[in-house]
Amino acid sequence: MSRELSVEFERFPIAGKFTISRGSKTEAEVVTCIIRDGDCLGRGECVPYGRYDETLESVREEIEARRQDVAEGAGREDLLSLMKPGAARNAIDCALWDLEAKLENAPAHLKACSTAPRPVTTAMTISLDTPDEMAAQARANAFRPLLKVKVGTDNDIARIHAIRAAAPNSRIILDANEGWTEANIHDNLVAAAEFRISLIEQPLPAGKDGILREIPHPVPVCADESIHTGDDLDKLAGLYDAINIKLDKTGGLTAALQLRERARELGFGIMVGCMVGTSLAMAPAVLLAQEADYVDLDGPLLLARDRHPALRYRGSLVSPPSSALWG
Repeated sequence: MSRELSVEFERFPIAGKFTISRGSKTEAEVVTCIIRDGDCLGRGECVPYGRYDETLESVREEIEARRQDVAEGAGREDLLSLMKPGAARNAIDCALWDLEAKLENAPAHLKACSTAPRPVTTAMTISLDTPDEMAAQARANAFRPLLKVKVGTDNDIARIHAIRAAAPNSRIILDANEGWTEANIHDNLVAAAEFRISLIEQPLPAGKDGILREIPHPVPVCADESIHTGDDLDKLAGLYDAINIKLDKTGGLTAALQLRERARELGFGIMVGCMVGTSLAMAPAVLLAQEADYVDLDGPLLLARDRHPALRYRGSLVSPPSSALWG
């Protein structure tokens, strides 16, 4: 029996709004790929991202263009040559992982993980706002061991100070989303070191980050928008200390696992991150995060409504997915 592929658009409200240096959003718009094989079905979720010229429609078209390939039995490895990296390939890849697990009656972690998966500690994101508002967010989450703080303006030192005062015991990641400049990065790095920041994510625009090779890194610097696949790694050596792997950038768990191993070989630290999506999008990333230095898989915690069944979050600990959800 041939496999049948279908695509759905779904929207999930965000609790309040989510703001970064590029703008705000009040809902997560996701694309879900479903692949049926007899009585079994696999699902994969992706989040189209305008920063990479993706839209809901363009991603759906990319997925549907592979309908015949999937029907004829194309597998996860085949997708690496059939499709470019990005959200569309991620949705199909993760749906195939899920379908394989159902058909083989064996959990996906047996192929994806070297040991039995365990709960991992995720960051909680503090949305970009005024220093006082961000301090209030941080204070409400000061019990969490890891916070990820959105920055990326021309006046971030006040934000860094306010956040640290509000959450004195939490490890903190600063995420500038390409919002810093050559004019302010030195002062921001010095302030980050002063306030015991653990990691700084993508301070400068991708392709305009050469200065990172020339200036000290008093706090480790992590690439996000600058890293998509393993082909990007060689040019990042000497610029970044770590990389943020997201399934929607790599184009699925299959490619993400390859990227993680290659990055480790080259000495990069590993962060596993996400777009704002549901538990279905986070589920495969939890398996990838088993060997990460930093984990940022709080997408469902930012939503007013998640899928059911959902991932289990206990404080900042997120458990591996049940088979009823994915894999």
